[in-house]
Amino acid sequence: MEHIQSDTRTPVHVIGGGLAGLTAAITAAESGARVTLYESHRTLGGRARTADGPYRTNEGPHALYHRGPLCTWLARRDLLGPVASVPPLEGLRFRFRRAGALRALPPVALLRLSRRNPRTAPVDAAFRDWAAGQVGDEGARAAAHFVAAALFHHDPGALSARFVQERLRRLTSLPPEARYPVGGWARLVERMAGHARGLGVTVETGARVDPRTLGELARTGPVAVATSLDAARVLLDDASLTWESGRTVLVDLAVRNRRGDPFIVSDLDAPGWVERFTAQDPGLAPAGEQLLQGQFPIGPGVGKAEGAARAEELLDLGFPGRRERTTWRSEALADGRTGAVDHPGTTWRDRPAIVRGDGIFLAGDQVAAPGLLSEVSFTSGLEAGLLAVRDAGRRSGSGVDLNQT
Repeated sequence: MEHIQSDTRTPVHVIGGGLAGLTAAITAAESGARVTLYESHRTLGGRARTADGPYRTNEGPHALYHRGPLCTWLARRDLLGPVASVPPLEGLRFRFRRAGALRALPPVALLRLSRRNPRTAPVDAAFRDWAAGQVGDEGARAAAHFVAAALFHHDPGALSARFVQERLRRLTSLPPEARYPVGGWARLVERMAGHARGLGVTVETGARVDPRTLGELARTGPVAVATSLDAARVLLDDASLTWESGRTVLVDLAVRNRRGDPFIVSDLDAPGWVERFTAQDPGLAPAGEQLLQGQFPIGPGVGKAEGAARAEELLDLGFPGRRERTTWRSEALADGRTGAVDHPGTTWRDRPAIVRGDGIFLAGDQVAAPGLLSEVSFTSGLEAGLLAVRDAGRRSGSGVDLNQT
């Protein structure tokens, strides 16, 4: 990785204390920069916050993928902490809804398609068209619905074949890539924040930055804007900062334990997914209860009630007696908060660029950076931090010292 030594006379500012912002701040501070991080909320974490109380829910699934760059980066800094993998026996409790019935196995065509090298999938074709040519219409449809677990999109078949196939391959890899931070995302955020402070990063929470304040900060040093794309568009007054994201209903449910409940129920009739997160991390719910988290993508203009109704159907099918066993429930609509999706003819390189000019750099889960889910925030945060340090060196007149580490 490129390492840049900065002249500390020029400060680096980071706006946003989520995963992207913390990564940018740590990266800049490790290069010697004087860094201040501004977070509008009273706590850090952004979309990686974990709810307080007995039910430790997150805004959607909170898995890390251990073959990706984020896990490696965290482990090198001793920030990964305890993580849980899928328990071997739970892997046998994977269930699929097909033609309205619960089944133990997916279609063979889905499994065949999941082994295809993503590089063989064209960028400029829709996934459903390419996949149907590989394994037939039924397998293509099932695969599109299955991979919605990592896309949060109501019609994955309409997206770029390369984009979807890359995610299908990683989602079905064996052994499974998914690793779960014990205690939820909040524990990981705490470790990253502690590391940032240990490097000298000044963290200001409850600090809302408006366009005028941003302009003042930018006159003193480079700024990494690590907010949602919607917030960045307003903050930078830049109408070009748009990219499609998913729209999904998130359902969190606590139920009393019942022997034999599945680990995961994947809806292959429509995009939908329920996972029993206490299978790998029992501390997410009180003793004797288990925490289910599901997401059900819906299209533009469709109300939350439709996604919630589909959730009811899948829960009833996969978790018998769950209505009588329910002890707590929450649901929310995540609109444009689930990362970028790429349509045919586009790749991550076509998303809003990290470099915005005049010492402004962009980071987040909808910008021009590769990766699966949270890896986009991480990769863009890393790049934004390095570029900010380079810019600080130019401003100070000291130049930069590039080393390979």
